[in-house]
Formats: sequence, structure tokens, C-alpha cells
Amino acid sequence: MQFLMLVCVDREPVAPQEGVPDVEEWVSTHDASGVRVVGDRVAPARAAKVVRVRDAKRIVTDGPFLETKEVLAGFDVLECRDMEHAIEVAAGHPMAWGGVIELRALPTD
Repeated sequence: MQFLMLVCVDREPVAPQEGVPDVEEWVSTHDASGVRVVGDRVAPARAAKVVRVRDAKRIVTDGPFLETKEVLAGFDVLECRDMEHAIEVAAGHPMAWGGVIELRALPTD
């Protein structure tokens, strides 16, 4: 079963914690095991564009909504047994310690 793992950072800095896993080690471990299918960082929020169509008119604005608390920093596609396994993998990612990880199951059809 595949999951999209959205890696987000808080706009407000989080105090450093001891024991935070190394991201390169996390990537190497899950690439080697086949759990991590693909993943990468994304461009900063300031480079983002938001696209909407309203009344048949295209509206393009810069960046994400200002009222969001988290900003998308990257993504990974995971191949896991189930959601519990995906949660276990996500909890080991360094951004789970100082940011936010969102998991969503990808359609199987």
C-alpha cells in the first residue's frame, strides 16, 4: 500500500530537541528497505504559486495562504504494509520532531 508523506515545517521555530534522527540516515535506511519509493525537498514557499479558477477566470497568487501554520517542505512516497507501518516510518523522520508529517493513503485503483 502506498502513502504520500507530506513533510511540513512550522512557521514558528521549534526548540531543538536531543535525539533527533539524522535525515540522511532515515533516507538511506528506507531507500535500502524499499519503503521509500521516491521523495525530495520542494522549493521554498516564497516561490510557490496558488492557482484557482473562479467564474472561468484563472487566478494566480504568490505562495501559500498566510494563515497556514505549516509550510510544505518536501514529500516522500512510502510503500508500507498499512497505515500503522506508515506512521512508524514517519515518526522516525527528523521533521516529525520539529515539524509536521501528514500521511495520506494513495488510491490503489
